[in-house]
Amino acid sequence: MTNKLQEIKQSIVVAVWFMFLTFPIMVIRVNPIQGVIQWRWENMAAVGAGSFGLSFLWRYLMRKREQGQKAAEEGRETRSFSRRLMEDRRIYLPALSAVALGAVVFPFAFSSYQVNIMTTALIYVVLGLGLNIVVGLAGLLDLGYVAFYAVGAYTYALLNHHFGLGFWTVLPIGALMGAIFGILLGFPVLRLRGDYLAIVTLGFGEIIRLILENWNEFSFGPSGIANIPRPGFFGVDMSLEAATIYIYFLMIAMTIFTIFVVNRLQNSRIGRAWIALREDEIACQAMGIDKTRTKLTAFALGATWAGMVGVIFAAKTTFINPASFTFLESAIILSIVVLGGMGSIIGVIIGAFILILLPEYLRAFSDYRMLMFGAIMVIMMVFRPQGIISGIRRTYQFKARE
Repeated sequence: MTNKLQEIKQSIVVAVWFMFLTFPIMVIRVNPIQGVIQWRWENMAAVGAGSFGLSFLWRYLMRKREQGQKAAEEGRETRSFSRRLMEDRRIYLPALSAVALGAVVFPFAFSSYQVNIMTTALIYVVLGLGLNIVVGLAGLLDLGYVAFYAVGAYTYALLNHHFGLGFWTVLPIGALMGAIFGILLGFPVLRLRGDYLAIVTLGFGEIIRLILENWNEFSFGPSGIANIPRPGFFGVDMSLEAATIYIYFLMIAMTIFTIFVVNRLQNSRIGRAWIALREDEIACQAMGIDKTRTKLTAFALGATWAGMVGVIFAAKTTFINPASFTFLESAIILSIVVLGGMGSIIGVIIGAFILILLPEYLRAFSDYRMLMFGAIMVIMMVFRPQGIISGIRRTYQFKARE
């Protein structure tokens, strides 16, 4: 009984605190036209009641989490649903078929607006998988990943503007340019790790953005580049709606190709070298792994996908300027990798869909959607700090012959 009363007191304190914090946003509303202030006390009551109820739910989930940790320490942890989903054919084959069918039907069942949002989500899926190579597998914190994205976009825009090169011609060139810039970034940071590496990569991303913004003769500065052609299909003229659907299916194909390549890389010799580098750099070097080549390969391959997606982004929007490639974009892509689970392909895909689609579909809540989005992120990081689907840690066991 004493514990219950204590929990009620704590919940009341939480409710009062949240009512105080959200008072200016939820209660006060200024009408500048009529010059009056509207007091929405019903919102305060809703915040108080919701906070009071959620505090009980929070404590219940925290107790469950502690019980799960104790079970894991005692070796009694059962396989999670995500693990069974990836390992059991009876589960993942029907699920994969349903996802494939839904992906094919989606552009014909929903509006062009919805197709555009889904295409944007797929762009961030590929960007997240590319950054996952650098951060999730190799353990190199890159805060300037958007620079390679910008390199790919401007490669297509400038080559098309000056030389009239088409989308399919520039797509591999954008990938190559991304890889070259990845190597250029990799060389100066070979000896850096942790916070120092993050600061240098952040500076690299800002340098690229400032060059694009201020070098008017080269990149047309803040005005950007307009009238970038959309991807062609054997010379067929397409309407705006048809072009939107075409780019959507193009991103579906790019996503499947990325998943296949990244999965093969993850299970290859270089992939195991990346994981060894992430776990212990000194031990990795002591085992005879070329640390320089491993880091440069991670930066180059991660940047390759950003370069290709940058080309697709420029073709999709038909207009680019430096404002599209700010640090916020790098932060969102990094958040996708961390939220989904570093080193996990499926986790990064789910994380991209959550972070890109959730703010759009929370527009119904108007001014409060970002508040709800932030609360969901905080709850996620508290209860799943390893990400939605954590990367499976491989173990190797040596058995001597009898």
